[in-house]
Amino acid sequence: MSSSRERILDSFEKALIRDGERAATMEAVAADAEVSKGGLLYHFPSKEALVDGLADRLRGLAEKDRETMAAAPDGAARYYVRTSVFEDSPLDRALVSMARLAQQGHPTAKASLAEIQERWLDALDAQLGDRTTAHAVKLLGDGLYYDAAFFASAGTGRTSGAEIDELLDVVDLIVSRSSHRGVAS
Repeated sequence: MSSSRERILDSFEKALIRDGERAATMEAVAADAEVSKGGLLYHFPSKEALVDGLADRLRGLAEKDRETMAAAPDGAARYYVRTSVFEDSPLDRALVSMARLAQQGHPTAKASLAEIQERWLDALDAQLGDRTTAHAVKLLGDGLYYDAAFFASAGTGRTSGAEIDELLDVVDLIVSRSSHRGVAS
């Protein structure tokens, strides 16, 4: 069973994703997490502390993903695109909930997302040796993720395995062209 702190963060994520920031009140989060208001305040004395906790969770999950990407046997670029599908994983839920906060202009959310995006771009650049190529690959993956995360419920946004394979061929082409220019090894 997860700790009260983790259940509270789970409930905060769920409320943000489902109903947005206004509905993610301290009372609603405590009720969904099945903790008293005092129990919530023990772990998170304010809504800002909840946001900070969610940002810390997201940074940790994104860092693990970045490490996996950097060590991927088929390369960072192929990993990034291949995994740019919404699977309702802990990382997915943390990203989408933080994006909901960023949409409302929340500074911690915006800064956290920007930091994570930059670290993923750095990991791509480190393997590809060219920032422009890394940016192109990242935008391809980000587009896939955005489509899957925000439009899957509308019946679109589901990229098939065959389509992912075709997109990985495009990634290989982009990386190959960059290599032929003498940019990456």
